[in-house]
Amino acid sequence: MCPLTPLNRTWSGFAGWEVIGVLDTDGDCAEWTFPAEAGAVRAAREAVRDRLYAWGLGGLADLAALLVSELVTNSLRHATGPIGVRLVRPEGDGGVLLVEVSDPLPDPPRPRGADTDDEGGRGLQLVARTSRRWGTRPGRGSGKTVWFELAVPR
Repeated sequence: MCPLTPLNRTWSGFAGWEVIGVLDTDGDCAEWTFPAEAGAVRAAREAVRDRLYAWGLGGLADLAALLVSELVTNSLRHATGPIGVRLVRPEGDGGVLLVEVSDPLPDPPRPRGADTDDEGGRGLQLVARTSRRWGTRPGRGSGKTVWFELAVPR
C-alpha cells in the first residue's frame, strides 16, 4: 500500500504544471497532490494516464483520466486548497483499480440532474455509470475523498 509520508518536493513534470507533492509512484500505489489551480486538471489527467500505462493498465488509462478530470474539476469548483489523487493497483490479474480524489471540503458531492443545455452537472453521473462502484468517505484528517473502482480486464 501507499506510504503516507510525503517526499516533500515540488515537481513540474506534467506539461509545466506544478505538482506540490509526490508521495509515491513506485509499487502498487501512486499518489500526487496538486494545487487548486486550473492546471491541476490537466496535470492530474496526465499523471494518471502515464502511471496506468507504466503499470501495464493502458486499457483503463483514458477512462480513469476522464473520471479523474471530472472529480478534480469538481474539487476546483467547490473547494479550496490542495487536491490529492491516489491510484491503487490491484494484486495479480483482474481485480479492480481504486482511484481516489481528495480535497479539503468536508461536504460530500451531490449528484444532480442536468438539463440538455446545461454545461455542467454530469460528472458524478459519468462516474456512477462507468465505474464498478463509487462513493465518498471522510478524508485523512479533514476534507473528503471521492473514490471509484474500475474493473481490470483479465
